[in-house]
Amino acid sequence: MEFRQQEFRQLEFRQVNYFIALYEEGTVTRAAHRLNIVQPALSMQIGKLEEQVGQQLFERSKQGMVPTAAGRQMYRLFLPIMRDFSNAYAQLQSSDGAIRGHVNIGLVASVTEGVLVDVLSEFSSRHPDVDVSVADGYTSTLLDWVAGGRLDAAIVNKPRRPLALDLEHIVDEEMVLITGANAQANVPPSLTLRQLASLGLDLVLPTLGHGLRATIDGFAENENIELAAKFEIDSLVATIKLVEQTDAATIVPRVAVHRQIAEGTLREHHVVAPRLVRRMVSATHPRRPLNPAAKLFIAMLAARLRLLAPAESGQETPQE
Repeated sequence: MEFRQQEFRQLEFRQVNYFIALYEEGTVTRAAHRLNIVQPALSMQIGKLEEQVGQQLFERSKQGMVPTAAGRQMYRLFLPIMRDFSNAYAQLQSSDGAIRGHVNIGLVASVTEGVLVDVLSEFSSRHPDVDVSVADGYTSTLLDWVAGGRLDAAIVNKPRRPLALDLEHIVDEEMVLITGANAQANVPPSLTLRQLASLGLDLVLPTLGHGLRATIDGFAENENIELAAKFEIDSLVATIKLVEQTDAATIVPRVAVHRQIAEGTLREHHVVAPRLVRRMVSATHPRRPLNPAAKLFIAMLAARLRLLAPAESGQETPQE
């Protein structure tokens, strides 16, 4: 997509903001609701934008508004700019000491399940003028979204390969074997990974494309053993429910199930040799500084995660 200089000057901030909302929401109805405007006004501005750039940006379908190749390119080009603008505006607004703005962050499932609700509740009560958007997903996906400007930051598993992103260590997250409170299997409170492999448990593990599965398999390979999965489920919520209701067992970050352990609906069994730990990091873009609200929100998440982590953290472990 090529923008002539005159056409670029004519682009309005409002039009680009409308375009991004329609791109992300997928329908005029949802985008108009998000923007708090009437649908004809949104359609008119998108039409003007298409006329100015000389490209069709969306195609109508039964599923909604589908972006064209030009629309996808425009989204990639303008999303980081809009994020930078919003962050700069929020920092100017925050110069009086009040925290305002928008936080757009990605989290892996264990963090979402383990601490998000508590942190959101505390954060929103302290800073009611900040809007927060949270996406969860695989580490690789969230890192791509940070790199592309779709997310301000993400708390993820430390990647194996170097990336063009800034990574800050958050916590070493212990992974434990969990069984249901009424499970019939005789599993000791602590055991080695080799002992676990010999117990013949019906293990529930994520699919091979999942980052947590890669971490677990990495530990097993280092011990020259195989952990066979009876069930493969990526959904952490579904996995936990299955373990609660059956004799199945799984390996998950303890932070994700600390409430169920405290309530007695799940039992934890510590794998002590090797100790199962994965390193969590905060990923940000080196050329897109976080606004004060995002920095504070990440700091609160990190503090809550560290509070739930065991004291003896710090050793390097296989990562995805």
